[in-house]
Order: sequence, then C-alpha cells, then structure tokens
Amino acid sequence: MTNAPPKTIKDVVTDFLGAAPSLNEIAGYRLPQELQERAHALLEKNRTGSLSDDERSEMEEFREIDHLLTLVKAKAKLKLKAQAS
Repeated sequence: MTNAPPKTIKDVVTDFLGAAPSLNEIAGYRLPQELQERAHALLEKNRTGSLSDDERSEMEEFREIDHLLTLVKAKAKLKLKAQAS
C-alpha cells in the first residue's frame, strides 16, 4: 500500500471551494493549521537565506494562493454587506 502525497495548498483550497461553501464560510476561511505552520517555516527559511529551489517555488505558490484568497474573501464580504442592506 502506498501513502498518498501530502496535500498542497492548491489541493486544500480547491477542495474547500469545490465543496460550494456559503459566502459566510468563504469570508471566514482560514488555511488548516498545518499549512499555516508550513508557510511560517518557509518564511523563516527565506529570512535566513536557506530556502532550496523547491521551497522557493512552494513559497511562491503560497503567496499566489494567499493573494487569490484575499480577493475571494473580500468579494464575499462585499456581497454579504450588500445582502444585509
């Protein structure tokens, strides 16, 4: 039996969005703790200049997904605000 590879940030976020979350769930979404810890570890390694090329690519993926999530969450919050008016 083979072990499945760990889920990437893209896997986790697309699983969440593919589950058709509500606007409230989107607005309040946070990455799982293990991914938050990984992002912090990559940032720390970047500060010390010890990132490998693969880690640098992974950090860039985190940055891109974080930017996308920020936009999606902002739009969800705007829609919620409009619905409340």
